[in-house]
Amino acid sequence: MGTIKLQNIRTFSFHGCLEEEGRIGSDYRVDLEIKTDLRKSSVTDDLKDTVDYVLLNGIVVEEMAIRAKLLEHVAQRIVTRIFREIPSVSRIVLAVSKLNPPIGGDVETVTIELEEYRS
Repeated sequence: MGTIKLQNIRTFSFHGCLEEEGRIGSDYRVDLEIKTDLRKSSVTDDLKDTVDYVLLNGIVVEEMAIRAKLLEHVAQRIVTRIFREIPSVSRIVLAVSKLNPPIGGDVETVTIELEEYRS
């Protein structure tokens, strides 16, 4: 097994339970780690034998563009889509962070993290 990580994927998205969050948007950070078999690609040096991190980034960006009330919901959509589109992924750890959340305090980020295994 091997690991591919995409760290600090930045998006401007419109998630949140407050109506104004849907209008004005906010900055987000996504960190993604996947487990897959990297043995073949380490020998062949061929993109078709690995998980393309351009595809992973595209999935994250596309799903982050679809409004959700909860970070948990958008995170689960990302996880579900990666498992559906990339059969070689066996495990995903995904963190979605809202930067400077409007929660009435001096809080840098709020983060949810999901860890799921292919069933």
